[in-house]
Amino acid sequence: MNPFIFMLILATFCTSLSGQQINQEIKIEGNPSFMVGQIDINGLTSNSYKNWYYKNYNAYEVDSKIITSIKNELATHKILLFMGTWCGDSKREVPRFIKILEAADFPMENLKIIALDKRKGMYKTSPNGEEWGLRIKRVPTFIFYKNGKDSNRIIESPIASLEADIKAIVTNTAYTPNYPKSLHFD
Repeated sequence: MNPFIFMLILATFCTSLSGQQINQEIKIEGNPSFMVGQIDINGLTSNSYKNWYYKNYNAYEVDSKIITSIKNELATHKILLFMGTWCGDSKREVPRFIKILEAADFPMENLKIIALDKRKGMYKTSPNGEEWGLRIKRVPTFIFYKNGKDSNRIIESPIASLEADIKAIVTNTAYTPNYPKSLHFD
């Protein structure tokens, strides 16, 4: 085979692989589609997901007083978000959370969203195993990192409100998320 043609085929193959890395959608006949792996807001606002995303995003009123008070501290964190595009709690909380981050002018490059699988044998896993070792048992799980260390997390739903829980986490105030036993190895 001509080396040029081989390199062209290899480049095309590699490009298509990397293109599948983000917003990868799984379609199973007779069931709603869902995403797995790394996703972004464009994926969440695409045709299959935009109805629930925009419904919950637009209906949510951000507590701007709390957000203004923590804006600078929040910006010093990185957030790893695990969700299921098939999960009712994720459908409710993730659009609200993103609206809060946008209101806080959070640097969105510091947010990584991982969609977990729902299929039998792959339940709550991702194609690249990003959840491995992080004790993700419920979704959504919002993990806050400061200086590379896990500061705390919001699990499934907030205790007080998303804004109040975020404030407690980024200001190092005592905060215990829902399902604290899931944070420990059994």
